[in-house]
Formats: sequence, structure tokens, C-alpha cells
Amino acid sequence: MLRHLLNFLFWILPPSRCFEFKRLCLKLGHVEIGENVSLCGRGWIYGRGLLCIGSDTWLSPGVIFHTHLDAPITIGANCDIGPSVEFITGSHLIGNSSRRAGEGTANPIVINDGCWIGAGSRILGGVTIGSGAVVAAGSVVVRDVPANVLVAGVPAVVKKELI
Repeated sequence: MLRHLLNFLFWILPPSRCFEFKRLCLKLGHVEIGENVSLCGRGWIYGRGLLCIGSDTWLSPGVIFHTHLDAPITIGANCDIGPSVEFITGSHLIGNSSRRAGEGTANPIVINDGCWIGAGSRILGGVTIGSGAVVAAGSVVVRDVPANVLVAGVPAVVKKELI
């Protein structure tokens, strides 16, 4: 309930102001948050699952977290998360023909230090993104991403190794 109230508060605050106040609110909402995190707001945190955000990370407007008690979301330090990025821990097993969305599942998401996640990307449960990786705008990440590469596409694939 508290996270929903915070979501509404973040919606009305100026997107690129009040960062210290927003960090305090996130801590009250049981989010593990490092120093100098900049949350621009206008996004949403669903669920009561563990959310950890490392120091000096930037979260652009419209970032959405679908947390789950069994699947933490961890974002490292010095990351830049673009507008309207979505982190989705939950899914379903394929069910029988009477209902294809079978038993619910949830898997953690790990974004290591120094990553840049481009606008409108979707990061699905069970994914680890290596340090220094770049996810191009609009990508859907369904499998692990090595460190220091650029991935793009639906599903995201390695396009380039970075120095």
C-alpha cells in the first residue's frame, strides 16, 4: 500500500527535481537505494518484492518495476535507465489448451554496474546484464547479456563489442 502512495506522490512531483526527497521516500517504501540516485518519477513500482538501486544511478521518467517477493530486481551503481523502461520479473509456464497462461513464475533481474538501458526497453525475469553493457532503445532482453557489449532488437542480440 505504501508503495502505491509513493507512486502517486512521484507522479505529481517535478520529474527532474526533488531527488533527495524521492530517495528518502523510496527508503520508506522498503527500496534499497544508494547515494545520489536520481528518480525522475512518472513511473511505477508494482508489488512488494525486493528492489535494490545502486549509487549514482539515473532513472528516467516512466520507468516501471514489476517486483515479486520471490524475484528481486537489482540495479548496480552508475547505471542510466532510459524513459519508459520496464522490468518484468513475472511470467507463466505454458498451460494446456483450455488456458495457455499456466502456473505463474518469477525470476530475478540483475543489472550490473555501469549499464545503459535505452528508452522503451523491456528486461524480463531471469536476465543478468553484464557490467558496462548497453541495451539499445526498444529492445526486449530475454537472455543474459555479456559485459561490455551493445545489444539490440526483439529479442535483443549482441550487435557490437565495446571497449
